[in-house]
Amino acid sequence: MKISMQNKLGALSKRIEDLNDELSKENATKDMERYKKISKEHSDILPIVEIYKNYLRFDKDISDAKEMLNDSEMKNFAQTEIDNGKVELKKIEQELQKLLLPKDLNDDKNIFLEIRAGAGGDESALFVGDIFRMYSRFVERMRWQLEIISSNESEVGGYKEVIAKVNGVGAFSKLKFESGGHRVQRVPDTETQGRIHTSACTVAVLPEADEIIDVDINPADIRIDTYRASGAGGQHINKTDSAVRITHLPSGIVVECQDDRSQHRNKAQAMSVLAAKIKAGQIQEQESKIASERKSLIGSGDRSERIRTYNFPQGRITDHRINLTLYKIDLIMDGDLNALIEALNSEHQADLLAQLDED
Repeated sequence: MKISMQNKLGALSKRIEDLNDELSKENATKDMERYKKISKEHSDILPIVEIYKNYLRFDKDISDAKEMLNDSEMKNFAQTEIDNGKVELKKIEQELQKLLLPKDLNDDKNIFLEIRAGAGGDESALFVGDIFRMYSRFVERMRWQLEIISSNESEVGGYKEVIAKVNGVGAFSKLKFESGGHRVQRVPDTETQGRIHTSACTVAVLPEADEIIDVDINPADIRIDTYRASGAGGQHINKTDSAVRITHLPSGIVVECQDDRSQHRNKAQAMSVLAAKIKAGQIQEQESKIASERKSLIGSGDRSERIRTYNFPQGRITDHRINLTLYKIDLIMDGDLNALIEALNSEHQADLLAQLDED
């Protein structure tokens, strides 16, 4: 194990002792905000420290076994203990390396999910509807909550654009690698000669900003317009100016929300989306010099720009970033995304570990 890694683990072991002392004090719960902060830090560190203790136990067992190598009767037993111990140490060290990787501060946050039709006309809009359903089913499987913020339905079905908020712990950590161009290859229902068509859509996954003030939105920098909502919603939705459009003048970002009958709630929701978009822009600007951390680019929606292809005739889905092909398109389109998500996260962890080895 590298000395730098040992130093980190030693410091965490000392820190857990300090936290245990603080949590055991009689007046620990008087300041609930501090108590919650300490408890969270404790729960974050404890699993790492427990695994490190296990590492130290195996390391000591190996040292003890080496002392028995000079005993002719115990030599074979000792060598077996040493060999098995080294295998276990290697496994534990790899696990500790992953646990010590830098945390993405946005991982636990809710997200805004934006899906827009790209090249392919009506078929692209239908594909947006399919992709949105896929993510909706995944949200159901995770027992999260999904709320449509705004949508622009296509005349033939599906959406030209749909924006939704997903509330769930770890939503961003699960879906952050979904941003980019998604391409579909299939025979549309309207195709009479059985030809395969290719169309595309773009997906953007934005972490929710902690607070609106977190991005410092100056009221003088925004223009708020209200108008009558269109689409489904009965008579009431079309008789009042409940829909809200907010334009952020410095960046040119425009956000619309018309899902609720209340203008006040639409405005609050639109401000929340605007905050997330501005925050995402700030993060992108900060990270623009580190291209390796930006694995997914949304692209223009062109057929040639894609992170993933959904080939229905062959029943396969291919993620081009990690060269992964899965032949279970029906399950994935029904929201079973775990295999894709785990593979993408594993690849990301491998990249981070490789960077640590270079440092």
